[in-house]
Amino acid sequence: MSYLEFLSTYGELLAGGTLMTLAQFVLAALVAVAAAIVSGLMRLAPFKLVRGIATVYIELFRGTSLLVQLYWVFFALPLFGVSLHKFAAGFLTVGLCFGAYGAELVRGAVVSVPKGQWEAALALNMSPARRMWRIILPQALVIMLPPWGNLMVEILKGTALVALISVTDLMFEARQINSATYLSAQAFGTALIVYYIFARFMVTPMMRWLERIMARRIGRA
Repeated sequence: MSYLEFLSTYGELLAGGTLMTLAQFVLAALVAVAAAIVSGLMRLAPFKLVRGIATVYIELFRGTSLLVQLYWVFFALPLFGVSLHKFAAGFLTVGLCFGAYGAELVRGAVVSVPKGQWEAALALNMSPARRMWRIILPQALVIMLPPWGNLMVEILKGTALVALISVTDLMFEARQINSATYLSAQAFGTALIVYYIFARFMVTPMMRWLERIMARRIGRA
């Protein structure tokens, strides 16, 4: 079977899997960003309990395998009365896992903002929340965006594991086709190309665009 015949026969399945992968990535990225910002800022809180909660979350998800986390959320949580649909279990677990890595990027970027900026905001008599939102976070965002570009690519690749809990994403469809036809090169080669296109022509340009936008907003362009 030629590659064009392969695409003609299985292209619809792979296209459906690609859309599922895209949905998983977008939702996982949103979860990761939210979890990273909240837990990263919690790590800087003056209260030990708040810092402790954030530390437990970060160390738990950074210190264990994403695959184990997926299995635990989908197969073990129902034993405790918490059942999640496989689609939700997929993007939530991937997002929380990489959000733990992102939390340290957030914390490090906030700490890296020059001390003079903190003192200037304090001199303007801003509240802590307003100081963080208006002065510190915009500058920290410029610092953290380059490493976040790498993390977004990792999130995209991490979504391939949701196939192991039967989410019908691109990798799931490629495995199904391979099992039925043994056309490994065509099935997994197509998946490889799609993941590369997403990473190289969607995620990377988007993150670089955000870097330029934020740099201009704070006058660093």
